[in-house]
Amino acid sequence: MMKRMNNQECPSKKSVNAVLERKSPDYIPLGLYTIDCDLASQILGRKTLVRDKIGQQLSLWEGHRDELAESVKVDAVELYRRLDCVDLILPAKCVPILPPRDYCPPKVKKLSKDTWECEDGYTYKAAFGTNEMVRIETGKELPSAKDFSDFTFVSPDESIFEAYDYFIEKLTVDRFICGHTGTFDVMALPGGMERGLMQYYLDPCAVRAQIKWNLEEGNFLDQFYNRKGVDGFMMEQDFSTTLAPLMSVEMFRDFCFPAMRDRVANVKRFGKKIILHSCGRTWAYLDMFVEAGFDCYQSLQTGVMDLGELKSRYGGSLAFWGGVPVEHLLKGTPEDVRQDVRKAMEAGRGNGGFILGPSHSIAYGTKYDNFMAMLDEHDHLKYTIT
Repeated sequence: MMKRMNNQECPSKKSVNAVLERKSPDYIPLGLYTIDCDLASQILGRKTLVRDKIGQQLSLWEGHRDELAESVKVDAVELYRRLDCVDLILPAKCVPILPPRDYCPPKVKKLSKDTWECEDGYTYKAAFGTNEMVRIETGKELPSAKDFSDFTFVSPDESIFEAYDYFIEKLTVDRFICGHTGTFDVMALPGGMERGLMQYYLDPCAVRAQIKWNLEEGNFLDQFYNRKGVDGFMMEQDFSTTLAPLMSVEMFRDFCFPAMRDRVANVKRFGKKIILHSCGRTWAYLDMFVEAGFDCYQSLQTGVMDLGELKSRYGGSLAFWGGVPVEHLLKGTPEDVRQDVRKAMEAGRGNGGFILGPSHSIAYGTKYDNFMAMLDEHDHLKYTIT
């Protein structure tokens, strides 16, 4: 395990910081967006609630908040102690921001083996094949502009950070810890994707009011999310499909970009670098990502965001994190993954600005041997390709 000695910057922090400043690092660092619970369980040798989105939600509904906190604290730290080759970690993707310690779970009625009705008026459906718990929003009345007129925000209970802070404290000595900020909903989608996008035409005043409210809430919460031991920040929202952006460049710049720029400026007050996670074909928005002030772009989705072209066109302005197709981690062979690592490290090399990682998360269903092949190939090449 790498340790920081005599107040010198540890190798992981030093290399990631060099990348984010677009300087040549001592080696190409490895970052993982997240590891889902099935692979985490294989690595730990026991079943875990780490990144078990269904299991965590059921635990909270059943009133086991404190037990969940202790379980994920122990397992998440042990998981990344075992994965000591990982340089960049996102604590919010390893342990949840919890309800407060005095949390009283809502009344929930189970409708079927995979569906629950909650007293908050929403229906929740579990997708066990992908480990997702989806909130179904159809039928809810859409908000109007007047619903976003109150900008009074309440400071969060510090106990929500119980597991989050514990994880950071245990791992910040020898890893680059990329924390999360307050909310980052600069593309408001009231009522879900389809209904939300229609509101940009049907009720633009309500959309603008919600974006403004989201902006003010995020700016207020940033002070609480700037936790001790955090080295940088991640902001994330998906703006595109694999085919095209969700809205035109002109509409995005009009509605969403001002809030994005202002959110980045607010977080930059803490003097730390910011990474953007955004899936899909985002080429049309890249200039705005640079203009907003992001330091790094993550989620280089396979087939639509070519790393070599990104480096060629934007390498002077942005660092990049990704390059290994999650599709091969899920369905390929270890040799497929090794070739992906070699290809990504060749494309990302030169003038710094590159962190190796999957094109998204280590998704549910990832093959253990493929994951280990990625780690091994990176370890073999990281000092020879820079």
